[in-house]
Amino acid sequence: MGDRGHASARPAGKTLLNLGNLPPKQMNFAMDASSASYPRTASRVDPNNPPWPAYRGYHEYSFAHETMGKRLPTILGNAMTDVIQTLNEQWDEEKVLDLLRCLDRMHILMKELQDNAELRPIIDDDEGDIPLWNKAIAKYFRGKDFMSAPWLFAEAYKYRRLHECFSLSRYWSHYDVFFRQKCDTFSRSSTAVFELSTRFALPQKQDSSLSLEEAQHIKKLLFLELTQVSLWGNATDLSLLINMTEDDIKKIQSTGGDHLAATEKNILGNHLQRVWELVANMKGGRIDFVLDNAGFELYCDCVYADWLIQSGIAREVHFHGKRIPWFVSDVTRKDWNWLLNVMAYGSLFPGATRAEEQSLRELGKRWKQYVNEGKWIYEQHPFWCTGYTFWSISSEAPDLFHYLCESDLVIFKGDLNHRKLTYDCQAPSDTPFDVAIGPLASEEGAPPVLSLRTVKSDVVVDVPLDVSQKLDKDEPGWRISGKYAVVLLSDGDRKDKTQEQKNGNSN
Repeated sequence: MGDRGHASARPAGKTLLNLGNLPPKQMNFAMDASSASYPRTASRVDPNNPPWPAYRGYHEYSFAHETMGKRLPTILGNAMTDVIQTLNEQWDEEKVLDLLRCLDRMHILMKELQDNAELRPIIDDDEGDIPLWNKAIAKYFRGKDFMSAPWLFAEAYKYRRLHECFSLSRYWSHYDVFFRQKCDTFSRSSTAVFELSTRFALPQKQDSSLSLEEAQHIKKLLFLELTQVSLWGNATDLSLLINMTEDDIKKIQSTGGDHLAATEKNILGNHLQRVWELVANMKGGRIDFVLDNAGFELYCDCVYADWLIQSGIAREVHFHGKRIPWFVSDVTRKDWNWLLNVMAYGSLFPGATRAEEQSLRELGKRWKQYVNEGKWIYEQHPFWCTGYTFWSISSEAPDLFHYLCESDLVIFKGDLNHRKLTYDCQAPSDTPFDVAIGPLASEEGAPPVLSLRTVKSDVVVDVPLDVSQKLDKDEPGWRISGKYAVVLLSDGDRKDKTQEQKNGNSN
């Protein structure tokens, strides 16, 4: 497992993407436009009995131990600092006293974390997820504590308990202790933000002089590059993109594949070509994003989704966020609305040029128009904020499963979603992705599933054993550094949808 003390475990530096096929910057648009005994069989799998052995906080060799023992108390301490800052800004005594009670509950949670207390039921705070949480605790985790419960469940439980600190209050039930941090992170990403906004502010136009084959080739290159932008998210230094002219782009497109290949060396499980084959002939489809981080990563996802709409691949894109503040930086509706509004109306980057500022406004306005037209749909099902893995979607949230089955491609972003897809357990690294995600690949009607994940925790699948073993030897911290990534696709089971399409065409 990952050696946390090894130099290779340090967070990766900025990932340099050689993206020669993105459109050039447009600085004048403002004037132009206002195989062993595992896996266990399905009947034996449950939240405390994963298909392979679970990572647990008492496993000192795993990142779970570091997280439960050090990271979560630190995160909670930072959250308490945020609450104290808000407390000092209040003048209404009732709100002050109410927030103090929230802070008291946070102190209790901190003590439980430090004392490794048993997981108690969630207090009924009128949230729709109470039955899911307390059924899981009673059925699978009675008597378990923070360290002995599977890491994934225990970590999720901590964030749900943090929400409980506020959901029981009168005035602060929707308070987000991480909101300041998420906004600040995006405000410090100005260079990378403008690298994309100045390239994509104006709607893309197809060169009429190109043949259909040439146009499709360019479309493929753009798709593959934007998929990588979405993959690397916050780890991407887009400021190092070359500012190419139209002529430069036309020259490089003939060798674009070579340039793209150079950016893929750290993608250990790479299904990019398979993903392109899936979407190449998709016209007016539905694509879903199960979101990860707010701020710059969400911004990159939106640039990607914007292009999917403009290219005709998708007619609508569904974005699935969290109902409550979750794992520090996960997207909530508040984060979603803030991003679009600060782009369309705000002045977050005082050093921006007029052209850069206008490029961001153009993007923000178009994205808000997508929302108004129903082309972009933001959703927040309660299931995403439970301790269940995605193996349980069809049983614990059948409405959500059937809804996702209507999609032509469901893109799961980031490390946490990948952990939930794969049950976050000690599967051999060469376990095929469609085996690792269980029912979400094999259940009747299951949609195509794509995981775009930078590797920041122990679980790794669909990576050859010789590759993972070499990295374990040469870079013991590779599993938690964020230096490497995977792009993994499951084709799902679309027989029913294919038959429906055939029947519809024959009528």
